Amino acid sequence: MKTSIIIFVCFILGCLNGVYSNIDIDIHGITIIILYSLMLLIGISLGSNRELAEIKSQLSFKMLIVPFSTVIGTFIFSALAGLILSQWSVFDCMAVGSGFAYYSLSSVLITQLKEPSLGVQLATELGTIALLANIFREMTALLGAPFIYRIFGKYAPISAAGVTSTDILLPSIVRYSGKEVIPIAVLHGLLINVSVPFFVSFFCKM
Repeated sequence: MKTSIIIFVCFILGCLNGVYSNIDIDIHGITIIILYSLMLLIGISLGSNRELAEIKSQLSFKMLIVPFSTVIGTFIFSALAGLILSQWSVFDCMAVGSGFAYYSLSSVLITQLKEPSLGVQLATELGTIALLANIFREMTALLGAPFIYRIFGKYAPISAAGVTSTDILLPSIVRYSGKEVIPIAVLHGLLINVSVPFFVSFFCKM
């Protein structure tokens, strides 16, 4: 939660800086560098995860049901949001949902990929929506974990956490769902993490 607050504060400071300052910098070039850096860090994070060997030994087809359900459920509700919101298409909303709480990567990707078709202003707006929506998802999963567990069962907090089921939300998931779900939570987070750039890119091009 602390990380989300810091990200949000930095975002607000950036907005204020853009409104009240006249700094002439190449935003497009900086965005590209940030995007490549994020992709590099994803690879380093996944490659250095010491729990991969343990998960591999416990891997079964049933464990894939949770991440599959997370993806399908997120896409369904994102599409419904697209039907309600007139300004954004169904695919735009599905691109936002495809962040799965990975707000830093999804917001940068969406802004970059939608700029040619929407223009700088609208692409930035959609990227901002992705940032806020995915921060809200993480905070909701963190604060609402006990309620999500009681209403929907022990695997629901994992699904709600999205990519954060493998790190930030893992202690909360273990507290309410039990230690036996750790392999599923970690595998879920890794698979969703890898899927984010592919799904976001796919829906941005639709």
